[in-house]
Amino acid sequence: MTETTHQHLTPRERAALGRAARDHARRSDHAEFAPAPGRPDPVDVIERQSASRLPELVPIRYGRMLESPFRFFRGAAAIMATDLATSPSSGLRAQLCGDAHMLNFRLLASPERHLMFDVNDFDETLPGPWEWDVKRLVVSLVIAGRDNGFKTQERARVVRATVRAYRESMREFAAMRTLDVWYSRIDAEEMYATMSGKLDTRARQRMSRALKKARTRDHLQALEKLARVVDGRLRITPDPPLITPLDDLMPGVERKQLEQELRELIDRYALTLPADRQALLAQYRVVDMARKVVGVGSVGTRCWIVLLLGRDDDDPLLLQAKEASSSVLAEFAGVSSHLNQGERVVAGQRLMQATSDTFLGWERVTGLDGHERDFYVRQLRDWKAIPQAELMTPDVMRLFGRMCGATLARAHARSGDRIAVAAYLGGSDSFDRALARFAESYADQNERDHLALAAAVRAGRVTAASSE
Repeated sequence: MTETTHQHLTPRERAALGRAARDHARRSDHAEFAPAPGRPDPVDVIERQSASRLPELVPIRYGRMLESPFRFFRGAAAIMATDLATSPSSGLRAQLCGDAHMLNFRLLASPERHLMFDVNDFDETLPGPWEWDVKRLVVSLVIAGRDNGFKTQERARVVRATVRAYRESMREFAAMRTLDVWYSRIDAEEMYATMSGKLDTRARQRMSRALKKARTRDHLQALEKLARVVDGRLRITPDPPLITPLDDLMPGVERKQLEQELRELIDRYALTLPADRQALLAQYRVVDMARKVVGVGSVGTRCWIVLLLGRDDDDPLLLQAKEASSSVLAEFAGVSSHLNQGERVVAGQRLMQATSDTFLGWERVTGLDGHERDFYVRQLRDWKAIPQAELMTPDVMRLFGRMCGATLARAHARSGDRIAVAAYLGGSDSFDRALARFAESYADQNERDHLALAAAVRAGRVTAASSE
Protein backbone atom coordinates (compact mmCIF):
# COMPACT_ATOMS: atom_id res chain seq x y z
CA MET A 1 0.00 0.00 0.00
CA THR A 2 1.36 3.43 -0.84
CA GLU A 3 1.24 6.37 1.53
CA THR A 4 -1.64 7.94 -0.44
CA THR A 5 -3.94 4.95 -1.00
CA HIS A 6 -6.07 5.80 2.04
CA GLN A 7 -7.22 8.98 0.33
CA HIS A 8 -9.27 6.92 -2.14
CA LEU A 9 -11.01 4.56 0.31
CA THR A 10 -13.93 5.07 2.65
CA PRO A 11 -13.31 5.02 6.41
CA ARG A 12 -14.99 1.63 6.60
CA GLU A 13 -12.70 0.25 3.88
CA ARG A 14 -9.63 1.70 5.54
CA ALA A 15 -10.56 0.14 8.88
CA ALA A 16 -11.11 -3.21 7.16
CA LEU A 17 -7.66 -2.89 5.58
CA GLY A 18 -6.12 -2.43 9.02
CA ARG A 19 -7.92 -5.39 10.56
CA ALA A 20 -6.97 -7.56 7.58
CA ALA A 21 -3.30 -6.74 8.18
CA ARG A 22 -3.47 -8.88 11.32
CA ASP A 23 -3.75 -11.96 9.09
CA HIS A 24 -0.09 -11.74 8.07
CA ALA A 25 1.28 -9.89 11.11
CA ARG A 26 -0.57 -10.63 14.33
CA ARG A 27 -0.11 -8.03 17.02
CA SER A 28 1.39 -10.66 19.32
CA ASP A 29 4.00 -11.47 16.65
CA HIS A 30 5.75 -8.20 17.42
CA ALA A 31 6.85 -9.60 20.79
CA GLU A 32 9.52 -11.78 19.29
CA PHE A 33 13.08 -10.76 18.48
CA ALA A 34 15.92 -13.00 17.51
CA PRO A 35 18.94 -12.05 15.39
CA ALA A 36 18.32 -13.06 11.80
CA PRO A 37 20.59 -15.71 10.26
CA GLY A 38 23.59 -13.98 8.76
CA ARG A 39 23.02 -10.82 10.81
CA PRO A 40 25.81 -8.38 9.91
CA ASP A 41 28.53 -7.78 12.45
CA PRO A 42 27.47 -4.61 14.32
CA VAL A 43 30.95 -3.10 14.19
CA ASP A 44 31.02 -3.63 10.42
CA VAL A 45 27.74 -1.73 10.11
CA ILE A 46 29.11 1.20 12.08
CA GLU A 47 32.38 1.14 10.16
CA ARG A 48 30.57 1.31 6.81
CA GLN A 49 28.88 4.48 8.00
CA SER A 50 32.19 5.91 9.13
CA ALA A 51 33.84 5.38 5.74
CA SER A 52 32.34 8.59 4.33
CA ARG A 53 32.90 10.69 7.45
CA LEU A 54 35.76 12.91 8.55
CA PRO A 55 38.35 10.36 9.72
CA GLU A 56 39.78 12.56 12.46
CA LEU A 57 36.33 12.74 14.13
CA VAL A 58 35.30 9.08 13.86
CA PRO A 59 37.19 8.04 17.05
CA ILE A 60 35.11 10.61 18.97
CA ARG A 61 31.97 8.90 17.73
CA TYR A 62 33.20 5.53 18.98
CA GLY A 63 34.29 7.06 22.27
CA ARG A 64 30.82 8.46 22.85
CA MET A 65 29.15 5.18 21.90
CA LEU A 66 31.34 3.28 24.38
CA GLU A 67 30.19 5.36 27.35
CA SER A 68 27.04 3.31 28.02
CA PRO A 69 24.55 0.99 26.29
CA PHE A 70 22.21 3.98 25.93
CA ARG A 71 24.86 6.13 24.24
CA PHE A 72 25.67 3.18 22.00
CA PHE A 73 21.99 2.83 21.07
CA ARG A 74 21.80 6.49 20.10
CA GLY A 75 24.54 5.91 17.54
CA ALA A 76 23.27 2.54 16.34
CA ALA A 77 20.24 3.46 14.22
CA ALA A 78 21.78 1.68 11.23
CA ILE A 79 22.17 -1.53 13.23
CA MET A 80 18.57 -1.48 14.41
CA ALA A 81 17.33 -0.70 10.89
CA THR A 82 18.92 -3.97 9.74
CA ASP A 83 17.11 -5.84 12.51
CA LEU A 84 13.75 -4.13 12.01
CA ALA A 85 13.80 -5.07 8.33
CA THR A 86 13.33 -8.72 9.32
CA SER A 87 10.67 -8.04 11.96
CA PRO A 88 6.89 -8.47 11.48
CA SER A 89 5.15 -5.62 9.67
CA SER A 90 1.50 -4.76 9.15
CA GLY A 91 2.33 -3.37 5.70
CA LEU A 92 0.94 0.04 6.69
CA ARG A 93 3.36 2.90 6.19
CA ALA A 94 3.88 6.47 7.33
CA GLN A 95 6.62 9.08 7.27
CA LEU A 96 9.12 7.89 9.88
CA CYS A 97 11.48 9.84 12.06
CA GLY A 98 13.88 6.93 11.54
CA ASP A 99 15.62 7.51 14.89
CA ALA A 100 12.75 7.94 17.33
CA HIS A 101 14.65 7.30 20.57
CA MET A 102 13.41 9.10 23.68
CA LEU A 103 15.93 11.97 23.58
CA ASN A 104 14.65 12.96 20.17
CA PHE A 105 11.41 14.10 21.79
CA ARG A 106 11.82 17.53 23.34
CA LEU A 107 10.61 21.06 23.83
CA LEU A 108 10.81 23.24 20.71
CA ALA A 109 9.78 26.75 19.73
CA SER A 110 7.23 27.40 17.02
CA PRO A 111 7.75 30.36 14.65
CA GLU A 112 4.89 32.01 16.55
CA ARG A 113 7.04 31.76 19.74
CA HIS A 114 4.98 29.09 21.44
CA LEU A 115 6.80 26.35 23.34
CA MET A 116 5.79 22.96 21.96
CA PHE A 117 6.58 19.31 22.69
CA ASP A 118 7.44 17.44 19.51
CA VAL A 119 9.65 14.88 17.82
CA ASN A 120 13.07 16.13 16.71
CA ASP A 121 16.04 14.98 14.58
CA PHE A 122 15.09 13.82 11.11
CA ASP A 123 18.46 12.77 9.68
CA GLU A 124 17.03 9.29 8.97
CA THR A 125 13.47 10.26 8.04
CA LEU A 126 11.83 8.21 5.29
CA PRO A 127 8.44 6.58 4.58
CA GLY A 128 8.35 3.10 6.09
CA PRO A 129 6.49 0.74 8.45
CA TRP A 130 5.09 2.79 11.34
CA GLU A 131 6.03 0.02 13.78
CA TRP A 132 9.74 0.76 13.32
CA ASP A 133 9.53 4.17 15.01
CA VAL A 134 7.44 2.81 17.87
CA LYS A 135 9.87 -0.02 18.47
CA ARG A 136 12.91 2.24 18.51
CA LEU A 137 11.17 4.51 21.01
CA VAL A 138 10.25 1.76 23.46
CA VAL A 139 13.65 0.09 23.27
CA SER A 140 15.29 3.40 24.17
CA LEU A 141 13.05 3.66 27.23
CA VAL A 142 14.01 0.18 28.40
CA ILE A 143 17.72 0.84 27.91
CA ALA A 144 17.47 4.14 29.80
CA GLY A 145 15.45 2.40 32.51
CA ARG A 146 18.15 -0.24 32.91
CA ASP A 147 20.79 2.48 33.21
CA ASN A 148 18.66 4.04 35.97
CA GLY A 149 18.30 0.75 37.83
CA PHE A 150 14.58 0.26 37.16
CA LYS A 151 13.17 -3.18 37.87
CA THR A 152 11.85 -5.34 35.04
CA GLN A 153 8.21 -4.69 35.93
CA GLU A 154 8.84 -0.95 36.20
CA ARG A 155 10.32 -0.93 32.69
CA ALA A 156 7.40 -2.98 31.39
CA ARG A 157 4.92 -0.47 32.80
CA VAL A 158 6.81 2.36 31.07
CA VAL A 159 6.64 0.59 27.71
CA ARG A 160 3.01 -0.43 28.03
CA ALA A 161 2.02 3.13 28.97
CA THR A 162 3.94 4.52 25.99
CA VAL A 163 2.41 2.11 23.48
CA ARG A 164 -1.04 2.53 24.97
CA ALA A 165 -0.74 6.30 24.50
CA TYR A 166 0.28 5.75 20.88
CA ARG A 167 -2.59 3.31 20.30
CA GLU A 168 -5.29 5.40 21.98
CA SER A 169 -4.07 8.61 20.36
CA MET A 170 -4.16 6.97 16.95
CA ARG A 171 -7.76 5.93 17.60
CA GLU A 172 -8.58 9.53 18.48
CA PHE A 173 -6.91 10.78 15.30
CA ALA A 174 -8.82 8.16 13.28
CA ALA A 175 -12.08 9.76 14.39
CA MET A 176 -10.94 13.31 13.62
CA ARG A 177 -11.32 15.38 10.48
CA THR A 178 -8.17 15.59 8.38
CA LEU A 179 -7.51 19.28 9.01
CA ASP A 180 -8.01 18.79 12.74
CA VAL A 181 -5.31 16.12 12.69
CA TRP A 182 -3.01 18.44 10.76
CA TYR A 183 -3.47 21.31 13.22
CA SER A 184 -3.11 19.12 16.30
CA ARG A 185 -0.11 19.89 18.52
CA ILE A 186 1.07 19.54 22.12
CA ASP A 187 1.54 22.90 23.81
CA ALA A 188 4.16 22.80 26.58
CA GLU A 189 2.00 24.65 29.10
CA GLU A 190 -0.92 22.32 28.47
CA MET A 191 1.45 19.37 28.85
CA TYR A 192 2.65 20.73 32.18
CA ALA A 193 -0.91 21.27 33.39
CA THR A 194 -1.80 17.70 32.45
CA MET A 195 1.27 16.07 33.97
CA SER A 196 1.89 18.20 37.06
CA GLY A 197 -0.93 16.67 39.07
CA LYS A 198 0.59 13.23 38.55
CA LEU A 199 4.14 14.21 39.58
CA ASP A 200 5.68 14.46 43.01
CA THR A 201 6.92 17.84 44.21
CA ARG A 202 10.52 17.34 43.08
CA ALA A 203 9.55 16.15 39.58
CA ARG A 204 7.03 18.99 39.23
CA GLN A 205 9.67 21.56 40.17
CA ARG A 206 12.17 20.02 37.76
CA MET A 207 9.64 20.17 34.93
CA SER A 208 8.81 23.79 35.71
CA ARG A 209 12.51 24.67 35.62
CA ALA A 210 12.88 22.85 32.29
CA LEU A 211 10.13 24.97 30.74
CA LYS A 212 11.73 28.17 32.00
CA LYS A 213 15.19 27.07 30.86
CA ALA A 214 13.94 26.19 27.39
CA ARG A 215 12.79 29.77 26.88
CA THR A 216 16.29 31.03 27.69
CA ARG A 217 17.95 28.74 25.13
CA ASP A 218 17.53 31.14 22.24
CA HIS A 219 19.92 32.74 19.75
CA LEU A 220 21.11 35.30 22.30
CA GLN A 221 22.01 32.63 24.84
CA ALA A 222 23.73 30.63 22.12
CA LEU A 223 25.70 33.71 21.13
CA GLU A 224 26.84 34.27 24.71
CA LYS A 225 28.05 30.66 24.92
CA LEU A 226 29.55 30.27 21.46
CA ALA A 227 30.97 33.67 20.49
CA ARG A 228 33.31 36.35 21.81
CA VAL A 229 34.75 39.66 20.66
CA VAL A 230 38.23 39.39 19.09
CA ASP A 231 40.02 42.56 17.94
CA GLY A 232 36.73 44.41 18.01
CA ARG A 233 34.88 41.80 15.95
CA LEU A 234 32.43 39.10 17.04
CA ARG A 235 33.87 35.62 16.41
CA ILE A 236 32.91 32.02 17.22
CA THR A 237 34.78 30.78 20.29
CA PRO A 238 37.10 27.81 19.60
CA ASP A 239 36.54 24.62 21.62
CA PRO A 240 38.52 21.98 19.72
CA PRO A 241 37.76 19.35 18.67
CA LEU A 242 34.07 20.12 19.25
CA ILE A 243 34.10 23.61 17.71
CA THR A 244 36.93 24.52 15.33
CA PRO A 245 37.01 27.83 13.43
CA LEU A 246 38.12 27.74 9.80
CA ASP A 247 41.43 29.44 10.60
CA ASP A 248 42.41 26.46 12.75
CA LEU A 249 41.33 23.78 10.26
CA MET A 250 43.51 24.40 7.22
CA PRO A 251 46.03 26.76 5.60
CA GLY A 252 45.08 30.13 4.11
CA VAL A 253 44.26 29.24 0.48
CA GLU A 254 42.13 26.23 1.33
CA ARG A 255 40.50 28.12 4.16
CA LYS A 256 39.44 30.90 1.79
CA GLN A 257 38.04 28.33 -0.65
CA LEU A 258 36.05 26.65 2.11
CA GLU A 259 34.80 29.98 3.40
CA GLN A 260 33.61 30.86 -0.09
CA GLU A 261 31.84 27.49 -0.40
CA LEU A 262 30.01 28.04 2.88
CA ARG A 263 28.99 31.56 1.92
CA GLU A 264 27.63 30.22 -1.36
CA LEU A 265 25.86 27.45 0.56
CA ILE A 266 24.02 30.00 2.67
CA ASP A 267 23.20 32.14 -0.38
CA ARG A 268 21.80 29.23 -2.39
CA TYR A 269 20.06 27.54 0.52
CA ALA A 270 18.07 30.74 1.01
CA LEU A 271 16.29 30.02 -2.26
CA THR A 272 14.65 26.94 -0.68
CA LEU A 273 12.94 29.15 1.91
CA PRO A 274 9.51 30.75 1.39
CA ALA A 275 9.73 34.29 -0.02
CA ASP A 276 9.05 35.96 3.33
CA ARG A 277 11.85 33.95 5.04
CA GLN A 278 14.20 34.84 2.18
CA ALA A 279 13.51 38.50 2.84
CA LEU A 280 14.17 37.97 6.54
CA LEU A 281 17.46 36.13 5.98
CA ALA A 282 18.62 38.78 3.50
CA GLN A 283 18.78 41.26 6.37
CA TYR A 284 21.67 39.32 7.92
CA ARG A 285 25.32 39.11 6.86
CA VAL A 286 27.77 36.24 7.46
CA VAL A 287 30.62 37.17 9.84
CA ASP A 288 32.17 33.85 10.95
CA MET A 289 32.06 30.06 10.53
CA ALA A 290 33.31 26.97 12.38
CA ARG A 291 33.11 23.18 12.23
CA LYS A 292 31.00 21.60 14.97
CA VAL A 293 30.84 18.06 16.34
CA VAL A 294 27.23 17.09 17.03
CA GLY A 295 25.35 14.28 18.75
CA VAL A 296 26.47 10.66 18.92
CA GLY A 297 25.41 8.96 15.71
CA SER A 298 26.15 12.09 13.68
CA VAL A 299 29.74 12.54 14.83
CA GLY A 300 32.04 12.64 11.81
CA THR A 301 29.49 14.09 9.42
CA ARG A 302 30.33 17.53 8.10
CA CYS A 303 28.59 20.11 10.23
CA TRP A 304 29.16 23.86 10.22
CA ILE A 305 27.86 26.66 12.39
CA VAL A 306 27.54 30.05 10.72
CA LEU A 307 27.33 33.30 12.66
CA LEU A 308 25.32 36.07 11.01
CA LEU A 309 24.55 39.56 12.25
CA GLY A 310 21.61 41.81 11.45
CA ARG A 311 21.46 45.39 12.67
CA ASP A 312 24.58 45.12 14.90
CA ASP A 313 26.49 42.78 17.23
CA ASP A 314 23.41 42.52 19.46
CA ASP A 315 21.32 41.17 16.58
CA PRO A 316 22.75 37.66 15.93
CA LEU A 317 21.58 34.58 14.06
CA LEU A 318 23.34 31.23 14.38
CA LEU A 319 22.65 28.70 11.64
CA GLN A 320 23.78 25.09 11.49
CA ALA A 321 24.51 23.49 8.11
CA LYS A 322 24.64 19.72 8.59
CA GLU A 323 25.56 17.08 6.04
CA ALA A 324 22.71 14.78 5.02
CA SER A 325 23.49 11.30 3.72
CA SER A 326 21.08 8.55 2.67
CA SER A 327 18.77 7.38 5.44
CA VAL A 328 19.80 4.19 7.23
CA LEU A 329 16.28 2.97 6.39
CA ALA A 330 16.69 3.37 2.62
CA GLU A 331 18.18 -0.09 2.05
CA PHE A 332 15.14 -1.69 3.66
CA ALA A 333 12.22 0.75 3.22
CA GLY A 334 13.05 2.09 -0.25
CA VAL A 335 15.11 5.02 -1.49
CA SER A 336 13.89 8.56 -1.03
CA SER A 337 11.87 10.29 -3.73
CA HIS A 338 14.04 13.37 -3.09
CA LEU A 339 17.29 13.47 -5.03
CA ASN A 340 18.81 15.86 -2.48
CA GLN A 341 19.20 14.21 0.92
CA GLY A 342 18.95 17.59 2.62
CA GLU A 343 15.57 18.10 1.00
CA ARG A 344 14.57 14.62 2.23
CA VAL A 345 15.33 15.68 5.81
CA VAL A 346 13.50 18.99 5.49
CA ALA A 347 10.45 17.45 3.82
CA GLY A 348 10.22 14.73 6.46
CA GLN A 349 10.56 17.23 9.29
CA ARG A 350 7.88 19.50 7.88
CA LEU A 351 5.57 16.53 7.41
CA MET A 352 6.02 15.09 10.91
CA GLN A 353 6.40 18.15 13.12
CA ALA A 354 3.44 20.26 14.12
CA THR A 355 5.54 23.33 13.37
CA SER A 356 9.08 23.63 12.04
CA ASP A 357 12.05 25.99 12.23
CA THR A 358 11.71 29.35 10.49
CA PHE A 359 15.03 28.92 8.71
CA LEU A 360 14.77 25.25 7.72
CA GLY A 361 16.08 24.61 4.18
CA TRP A 362 18.62 22.64 2.12
CA GLU A 363 21.35 22.83 -0.53
CA ARG A 364 24.02 20.78 -2.33
CA VAL A 365 27.66 21.83 -2.55
CA THR A 366 30.86 20.51 -4.08
CA GLY A 367 33.58 20.35 -1.44
CA LEU A 368 37.32 20.82 -1.62
CA ASP A 369 37.66 17.08 -2.28
CA GLY A 370 35.49 17.37 -5.38
CA HIS A 371 32.58 15.36 -3.92
CA GLU A 372 29.02 16.66 -4.01
CA ARG A 373 27.44 16.71 -0.55
CA ASP A 374 23.91 17.52 0.53
CA PHE A 375 23.18 19.72 3.54
CA TYR A 376 20.19 20.93 5.47
CA VAL A 377 20.24 24.21 7.39
CA ARG A 378 18.38 25.30 10.51
CA GLN A 379 18.79 27.53 13.53
CA LEU A 380 21.41 26.20 15.90
CA ARG A 381 19.30 26.75 19.00
CA ASP A 382 15.79 28.07 19.47
CA TRP A 383 14.01 27.36 22.78
CA LYS A 384 15.15 23.75 22.79
CA ALA A 385 15.36 21.55 25.87
CA ILE A 386 16.53 17.93 25.88
CA PRO A 387 15.05 15.53 28.48
CA GLN A 388 17.41 14.20 31.14
CA ALA A 389 16.77 10.47 31.17
CA GLU A 390 19.20 9.83 34.00
CA LEU A 391 17.11 11.97 36.38
CA MET A 392 13.81 10.21 35.65
CA THR A 393 12.08 8.00 38.18
CA PRO A 394 9.90 5.14 36.87
CA ASP A 395 6.78 7.27 37.32
CA VAL A 396 8.30 10.25 35.51
CA MET A 397 9.59 8.09 32.66
CA ARG A 398 6.15 6.50 32.32
CA LEU A 399 4.53 9.92 31.98
CA PHE A 400 7.25 11.05 29.60
CA GLY A 401 6.76 7.89 27.53
CA ARG A 402 3.05 8.62 27.28
CA MET A 403 3.81 12.08 25.89
CA CYS A 404 6.24 10.57 23.38
CA GLY A 405 3.73 7.93 22.32
CA ALA A 406 0.97 10.46 21.75
CA THR A 407 3.34 12.78 19.88
CA LEU A 408 4.58 9.99 17.62
CA ALA A 409 1.01 8.97 16.84
CA ARG A 410 0.21 12.52 15.76
CA ALA A 411 3.33 12.65 13.59
CA HIS A 412 2.41 9.36 11.89
CA ALA A 413 -1.26 10.30 11.54
CA ARG A 414 -0.32 13.27 9.35
CA SER A 415 1.02 11.04 6.56
CA GLY A 416 -0.04 7.44 7.22
CA ASP A 417 -3.47 5.86 7.15
CA ARG A 418 -4.50 6.64 10.71
CA ILE A 419 -7.78 4.77 10.37
CA ALA A 420 -6.10 1.57 9.17
CA VAL A 421 -3.37 1.76 11.81
CA ALA A 422 -5.93 2.37 14.56
CA ALA A 423 -7.99 -0.60 13.37
CA TYR A 424 -4.90 -2.80 13.28
CA LEU A 425 -4.01 -1.86 16.87
CA GLY A 426 -7.59 -2.26 18.10
CA GLY A 427 -8.89 -1.68 21.60
CA SER A 428 -7.03 -4.39 23.49
CA ASP A 429 -3.53 -4.19 24.95
CA SER A 430 -2.18 -7.02 22.78
CA PHE A 431 0.29 -4.79 20.93
CA ASP A 432 1.27 -3.01 24.17
CA ARG A 433 2.24 -6.27 25.85
CA ALA A 434 4.02 -7.53 22.75
CA LEU A 435 6.25 -4.48 22.56
CA ALA A 436 7.12 -4.73 26.25
CA ARG A 437 8.61 -8.16 25.50
CA PHE A 438 10.27 -6.99 22.29
CA ALA A 439 11.90 -4.01 24.00
CA GLU A 440 13.54 -6.19 26.64
CA SER A 441 14.81 -8.65 24.04
CA TYR A 442 16.23 -5.93 21.84
CA ALA A 443 17.81 -4.16 24.82
CA ASP A 444 19.69 -7.42 25.44
CA GLN A 445 20.88 -7.38 21.82
CA ASN A 446 21.95 -3.76 22.17
CA GLU A 447 24.07 -4.69 25.19
CA ARG A 448 25.75 -7.46 23.20
CA ASP A 449 26.47 -5.03 20.35
CA HIS A 450 27.86 -2.49 22.82
CA LEU A 451 30.22 -5.16 24.16
CA ALA A 452 31.22 -6.03 20.57
CA LEU A 453 32.32 -2.44 19.99
CA ALA A 454 34.28 -2.43 23.25
CA ALA A 455 36.01 -5.65 22.18
CA ALA A 456 36.84 -4.13 18.78
CA VAL A 457 38.46 -1.16 20.49
CA ARG A 458 40.49 -3.39 22.82
CA ALA A 459 41.65 -5.45 19.85
CA GLY A 460 42.74 -2.34 17.96
CA ARG A 461 40.22 -2.98 15.20
CA VAL A 462 38.78 0.53 15.68
CA THR A 463 40.01 3.53 17.64
CA ALA A 464 37.98 5.38 20.26
CA ALA A 465 38.80 8.79 21.69
CA SER A 466 37.33 11.11 24.29
CA SER A 467 35.79 14.39 23.13
CA GLU A 468 36.87 16.14 26.33
